[in-house]
Amino acid sequence: QVQLVESGGGLVQAGGSLRLSCAATGITVSFNDMGWYRQAPGKQRELVASISSGGITNYADSVKGRFTISRDTIKSTVYLQMNNLEPEDTAVYYCNALTWRGNYWGQGTQVTVSS
Repeated sequence: QVQLVESGGGLVQAGGSLRLSCAATGITVSFNDMGWYRQAPGKQRELVASISSGGITNYADSVKGRFTISRDTIKSTVYLQMNNLEPEDTAVYYCNALTWRGNYWGQGTQVTVSS
């Protein structure tokens, strides 16, 4: 079965950095499109960053130049490096895998950025 488990969230000051991890079981991360989404209170869930099976990355305009998505096939983990964090980045961050069998989500990890 497919499972995605996020970790690495926490409380940081504006301008700080966090590295989120998504440990995946039941899939090969390089065979699938992987993404990070976030949802802030009162807002819809939005795509933050994605990486395709071919290694192509995409980012929301609001995080371009600050966030980087990457993957480690051996460790079966997808990462989101977040630099120069802003209070507007505060949200629950979710890992997503789009596979031929279906769309899978992790449980989420809270990121809070104080000003």
